[in-house]
Amino acid sequence: MFAKFLRVQIVALALTALAPAASAVETVNFVSLDGHTNLTAYLSRPEGDAPRPALVLMHGCSGLLDGKGRIFPLYRLWARSLVVQGYVALVVDSATPRGFGQTCSAGPQRATMLRDRPSDAYAALQYLQAQPFVQKDRVGLMGWSQGGGVVLLSINDKSIGRPAGLAQDFSAAVSFYPGSCSERLQSKPFTGVEPASWTTKVPLLTLMGEADTWTLFPPCESFLVAAKARGNPVELKSYPQAVHAFDAPNLPRRELPQYRTGDGPIPVIATDREARFDAFVRVLAFLKSHLESN
Repeated sequence: MFAKFLRVQIVALALTALAPAASAVETVNFVSLDGHTNLTAYLSRPEGDAPRPALVLMHGCSGLLDGKGRIFPLYRLWARSLVVQGYVALVVDSATPRGFGQTCSAGPQRATMLRDRPSDAYAALQYLQAQPFVQKDRVGLMGWSQGGGVVLLSINDKSIGRPAGLAQDFSAAVSFYPGSCSERLQSKPFTGVEPASWTTKVPLLTLMGEADTWTLFPPCESFLVAAKARGNPVELKSYPQAVHAFDAPNLPRRELPQYRTGDGPIPVIATDREARFDAFVRVLAFLKSHLESN
């Protein structure tokens, strides 16, 4: 019965994801809580001004825009699918306003992104909460790869990006194949916590491919399992055959040796059709539970 229901949901989702968004994408600007970066973000929402739940979307280390200045299909499709489901979607560009291209390679620019992007996430939260068409207590955070690691850095109880006196935090978070997903990288100096003390009150869903050679599954699994054992509201869904960027549309398998770390494995990216559709259904169910429930 569940398998039949899931197939129906997948078909319905695939059809609605192809439908046009109900409103044009609007370019907006606001200042990061780092105090100096004037961020650019892309806002899309259903028609009408009735307050709705909303999502902040954080891109990976390749940046948000391709060489022609277009939002990469992965983020464009997710934003459109969220709008079709009735959410406001705000896709934040953290790279271009800082003069950065890709920040996948180790170096000062990547360190800057990991340090400052939680401040981008909370600036985006405050921007959305100031809009009359957003339900201020129903805003979620989503991120991919580096952006997925930023989700973890942002929602922990001692986040380096959360402003003091925040009245309403994110209500849910989703992290796809997150970078920085380990005890070491979720502790000082990237956060204000000691190893093995990462905690969050924000419900978190993390989705990873077990065959990912870029953001490795074992340390992330160990980190999240330990966090859950300490009482944190975290869920982990893994896909045995999936690699990095498994939810991207129509992405052929490709190796990225330029982003290899030391003698580690060569990063590989590719769409995994089954994992991708399961992730869409699973994420939308998670968001419905935490952003739409009474």
